Amino acid sequence: MPHAPAPDEDDLDAIAPPQPVFHVEQALLGALLLDPHRLSNVTGIAADSFSTAAHAALYAAITTLPPPDPAEHARNTKWLDRVLATGREQARGLTASYLHTLVQVCPWPSHAPAYARMVEAEHARRRLLTAAERLVHTVHDVSLPHPVQTVLAEADALAAVVDDIANRFPPRAGVLPRTTAPPPPAAPDPAEAVEEEQMLLATATAYPSDIEAVRWLLPDDLTLPLHAGLWQCLTGLARRHEPVDPVTVLWDAQQRGLLDDGIEPGEVLRMLAEPAGSVEHWGERALQRSLLATAEQTGRRIEAYVGDPANTPFQLVVGARRALADIAAARTRWQHATGATPPQQRRPAPTTRAGPPTTTVAHAARSTRAPR
Repeated sequence: MPHAPAPDEDDLDAIAPPQPVFHVEQALLGALLLDPHRLSNVTGIAADSFSTAAHAALYAAITTLPPPDPAEHARNTKWLDRVLATGREQARGLTASYLHTLVQVCPWPSHAPAYARMVEAEHARRRLLTAAERLVHTVHDVSLPHPVQTVLAEADALAAVVDDIANRFPPRAGVLPRTTAPPPPAAPDPAEAVEEEQMLLATATAYPSDIEAVRWLLPDDLTLPLHAGLWQCLTGLARRHEPVDPVTVLWDAQQRGLLDDGIEPGEVLRMLAEPAGSVEHWGERALQRSLLATAEQTGRRIEAYVGDPANTPFQLVVGARRALADIAAARTRWQHATGATPPQQRRPAPTTRAGPPTTTVAHAARSTRAPR
């Protein structure tokens, strides 16, 4: 028959811990409750570094109350009573029996600095996950008036978190995450993307002299392989100064094998025969879509890295920086497309451990203005 706890029974230590860090936090708090003087050897963490509200409240109480006299602390529980009373102000479920449990489960109080380092590592993982999730969420926020500018600002905030983690856990050369990256995200509105890309291709075919003005647009920016291949045909013909019209593009597409998958020649001719707007406008639209997709893919790659508990902070830093490099490359091309480079916007990342400056954000280009 299941055991039903009494109303005043502490059940915090009966909760099945979802992660090993729960045990680490218990060991650290137990060490500090048993030997408060060891707090001077604990660095790199704060109350918000803990995974539960109860543990955060206890650590805040331990760090804010004056430490007890060691001899007096060995004789009575006055200081522990003050810790409990202070902690209950933030976590009412705390009980004296749970503090006793924390002391009992601590293997070696002298290992408190090692426990703190583990807590710091897990907190870094949660911070990185939060920043990556915020980036992905921003990509899908249809209410944003200037999506590119806002997404790049979130990418800068994510880079700042990576830099701060690198300060705490300097990456080791060549240590990459073992996690497989997720597949690229699908276009949020495939029909709109297809229509706009067809407009781009048709308009570039009608006005090939304008292709030079959009050299920042790459075939990979287009969502369909056929469209990417036709853009390669157009840019190749224009670069070689050869005649450009629907027929010459169709012939070049055949030479590149673009019709091997059952694409009808008449379909390509019809697609290229309906220009509208300007090449630069449609090119900028395609680049914006590509940049947002790159940002989402970066966020999801980092989410996958963080979701693998076997990846160390060192590996997370290396993997995140490589993922962020894709956004930096897309940002540079966006700046060329829009012709403006306003100051970069960064959200300051909280730090509790001093360290040398790092360069993730410095390597990235500055934020750009909103799309026209």
